[in-house]
Amino acid sequence: MAAGSGLSHTQNQWEFRCDLEVDFESEENSSIVYHALGVDKELQPDKVKRQMSISDGKLSVHFEAVEARFLRASFSAFVDVLTLATKTIEELGPGMVL
Repeated sequence: MAAGSGLSHTQNQWEFRCDLEVDFESEENSSIVYHALGVDKELQPDKVKRQMSISDGKLSVHFEAVEARFLRASFSAFVDVLTLATKTIEELGPGMVL
């Protein structure tokens, strides 16, 4: 029974989740942002997971965390760098970013 309880705890450990989708309306722009932000790994991967994907010009990001405060901090930090990347593309244009 203890082994089953341990498995249950592991499955329930990531109970806080959030999804974000940003439509860049361009495969090129979504790819630029995906690759720019993909290099930044979570500082506490045992407490927060982040999975990114791109499709049809959209960047999709899925967050999971063991506590709400870790989810909030990770999401907030990600949105900050996402905003910076988006503003850079807007200012310079996609051809200039690469």
